[in-house]
Amino acid sequence: MSTERRITRRGILKAAVGGASAMVGGAVLRGSEPAAAPNADPKVQGPFLILTTPFTSSGAVDFEALAKEARFVDWCGCPGMIWPQSGDSVDLLTTEEKLEGMEVLTRASRGRRTALCLGVQGKDTDEMLVFARHAEKLAPAAIISRPPDSGTTEDDMRQYWRALARVATRPVIIQTTGGVAYKGRSPSLELLIELAKEFPHFGYVKEEAGNVIARTRALLAAKPPIRRVFSARGGFGWLYELRLGSEGLITERAMYADVLTRIWELHQSGSDPAAVRDAYGKFLLMTNLSETIPGGSLRGAHLYVWKKRGVLGTMVSRHYGPNNTVPASPVFSELKLNDEDIAEIEYRFEGLKPYFKPGSPDFASTR
Repeated sequence: MSTERRITRRGILKAAVGGASAMVGGAVLRGSEPAAAPNADPKVQGPFLILTTPFTSSGAVDFEALAKEARFVDWCGCPGMIWPQSGDSVDLLTTEEKLEGMEVLTRASRGRRTALCLGVQGKDTDEMLVFARHAEKLAPAAIISRPPDSGTTEDDMRQYWRALARVATRPVIIQTTGGVAYKGRSPSLELLIELAKEFPHFGYVKEEAGNVIARTRALLAAKPPIRRVFSARGGFGWLYELRLGSEGLITERAMYADVLTRIWELHQSGSDPAAVRDAYGKFLLMTNLSETIPGGSLRGAHLYVWKKRGVLGTMVSRHYGPNNTVPASPVFSELKLNDEDIAEIEYRFEGLKPYFKPGSPDFASTR
């Protein structure tokens, strides 16, 4: 009997929950993806990339550019896109801006192959339901939700997501970490499995908490009722997690949608492992630019790439206040890069070109 078959679902789950990775760490990497869980939506897999919230030079949300991002991701052939989900788009936008952005993206994605997933979360259940009900009216392919900012216990999350389950009628992806205001714990594996058993549209997980590898193994071993397990964390561990059985990637890296889609397709076909390693390695060179280029890991150099690819017109961002507080009115600035910063971005960007889709998208009628 193989090492992998000797490791039971119960044993893996117990090891991951307890923080022990000795047993699961010795498991053999899977040569191919595990069979899909029954009733897993075939549209909800692969790269589901979070769109970057664009701003005008005056600090207003640039809804025209947001729609261009959606059309760019679709042109790249990417399976899915998500908004709003990153901290700044959840915390630093008004309710009205988020609702309008959802509507803009619904129009921009209508008739397109890329599935739209809308983010619905809040400081508490009542706020989350405002966005969930609006999303349901817009009928995206899926929705995604992180823990409530005010939650501190497992039961807080249970009640929050049960309320969402009663409103939602489409696949729900649970993100296992909260935003900067969240002081609670991540949902346990038992809770994720409990919700997946209770609600047939749950069981989709964006795993980015704690011992990610151990938790990913445990969730994959719990299929069914777990339906899909997505990687996260900027894609830093995606290639390893793909080989474990991860069924997609959720991260704010939509400016590389064609590259990440190509990695996914090559992995699925198994036709060119060397190309997968090469493309992924060059992608990582772009993601770790945040070590030397100002602006943070989610925006920074990636805003320059958005402009270079003809999608965004500015490199403006909104900012948190002291100690990650939300300012009473928007605080924003334009990213300034020096010649050395730009030269380094260009040098690494050049390596990705073999994996870009040739040509350029038609951005006409983006609203």
